[in-house]
Amino acid sequence: MTRSTDPDLLAPAASARTVWLAGLGITVGALAAAVVLPAWLPGLSDSLLGAQPKVYWYLSRVTGLVAFTLVWLSMVWGVLVTNRMSRSWPGAVTAVDLHQHASLLGLGFALFHGLILLGDRFTNYTPAQLLLPFASSYRPLWVGIGQVSFYALVLVALSFYARRWIGGRTWRKIHYLSFAVYAMALAHSVGSGSETTVPLVRTFYWVTAAILLFLTIYRVLVTRIRTTRPDVSSALEGG
Repeated sequence: MTRSTDPDLLAPAASARTVWLAGLGITVGALAAAVVLPAWLPGLSDSLLGAQPKVYWYLSRVTGLVAFTLVWLSMVWGVLVTNRMSRSWPGAVTAVDLHQHASLLGLGFALFHGLILLGDRFTNYTPAQLLLPFASSYRPLWVGIGQVSFYALVLVALSFYARRWIGGRTWRKIHYLSFAVYAMALAHSVGSGSETTVPLVRTFYWVTAAILLFLTIYRVLVTRIRTTRPDVSSALEGG
């Protein structure tokens, strides 16, 4: 029997792929951080040895960029599965695994991104300011949007494991939140991230947004074609 590639029937797989997929996510995150680290290393060194260490701020900035990248990758893999482009590469099952693990890794980096600021003496965040949306003393609107995005990401990530209890229909509805998660993460990054002033980082934000927008529009168009013209849908699926 051939394993189904219908994304609605694919449950999160716990397999040997988990190890190398986690490694892939960490590698991608490290590469994303490498884009900005060269400019930050001198300041990072000073912050470790200075009277007022800023290492917490630097770590928050780096992990924030990594978290955004992982959320974007999760969105890309998810859209590739739903529009069935993943059948060509890397395969629907692998794409689902990538989608799931990138989301979970993004959640971990996003949590670190916020909590590490508890050690920063300049921003002097309290736990309440970090946990309560829009309670931040620094750019409360944009930081608050990021906090709401984090909580929505928690809901989406946990839904992977609750699917058997909540059912496929509810699971899909929750998963639509992923688009809001990405949009809010982008707004948070652009509105509150000091690295947005770096041209390369700013370009990265808009290029990733354009790629995801293209894939989403393609997915909507393909779905509409399948709905209104079954004969075209069969041809696209090799029927």
